[in-house]
Amino acid sequence: MSNISNRKDDHIQLALQDSHQASTRGGFDRLLFEHIALPQLALSDIDTECEFLGLPVAAPFLIGAMTGGCDNGEIINQHLAEAAEHSQIPMALGSQRAALEQGLQQNVRRWAPNAIILGNLGATQLQQSGLDLAERAIESVAANALIIHLNPLQELVQPNGDRDWNYVLEAIQTCANQLSVPVIVKEVGAGIGPNTARQLVDAGLQWIEIAGRGGTSWASIELARNSSSREQQIAAPFVNWGMDTADLLPLVRHACAEVNMIGSGAVRDGVDIAKCIRLGAQMTALAQPFLAPALESTQAVIEKIEILQEQLRWTMFLTGSQNLEALSSAPML
Repeated sequence: MSNISNRKDDHIQLALQDSHQASTRGGFDRLLFEHIALPQLALSDIDTECEFLGLPVAAPFLIGAMTGGCDNGEIINQHLAEAAEHSQIPMALGSQRAALEQGLQQNVRRWAPNAIILGNLGATQLQQSGLDLAERAIESVAANALIIHLNPLQELVQPNGDRDWNYVLEAIQTCANQLSVPVIVKEVGAGIGPNTARQLVDAGLQWIEIAGRGGTSWASIELARNSSSREQQIAAPFVNWGMDTADLLPLVRHACAEVNMIGSGAVRDGVDIAKCIRLGAQMTALAQPFLAPALESTQAVIEKIEILQEQLRWTMFLTGSQNLEALSSAPML
């Protein structure tokens, strides 16, 4: 368990470094909204509220999965959870595996009794441990939904990572069909393409988080942690492996018209949030932008949420979009 804790601590420190942020910007820099010089709105008319998992939220973004099982994990989660509760914004936990295996109490509901909380486990952990682990993850935090994360590239680069991905889809399908809460499947930065999305939808999934290339590069982070010269040489061409979020959202929407999408991967500000909604996402997720505030205080996280909300409102105003439905068809170049 100490090895997991040390790895998670390394992840936090490395994720804060610009050198492990991809340079592609998720394709968002290639997209421009048409500037509406006559918005015919007041800024006070703008409505960012929506529903997520059947519950109201203040804006179409959530605090993305960040950390679990490290020394700073509890204080980070406390600050994030308290801010989520205050701001009526959903929060995704980092991987719960370490806490569950160590029998640690997960206190998130003490800090966020009413917030939408998303549990989180790795897909290969479910392949190995089955439905029981998923049920314990949900019960331990009274989760509103369970995120199952896919990270085959990260596992390849990670020392002693999981290399056997047989029957992972079957494990996901079992969870989707038998758990009492919705299941959301996400990537961690290489993206879910239309073919994988179709497999997941056919397996019963109603929510997919795209998590494309362009934000934090977990391949780069694991490469920095891997001391094997041979494995570093093998992994080097894969640091930028993956697909851009801005490309994937319309492709997945075309392939799976019925699926609900969360846009993530290189989402860094309210303009990016708006672009995801315009490209077909119902929600968006940001993780790295919240990491430094979460190490500081609850108020710092709340201020970051408020900045993102105001950036989204300005984007909606400047595109003449009074609500999110209007934003979803705003003119884009």
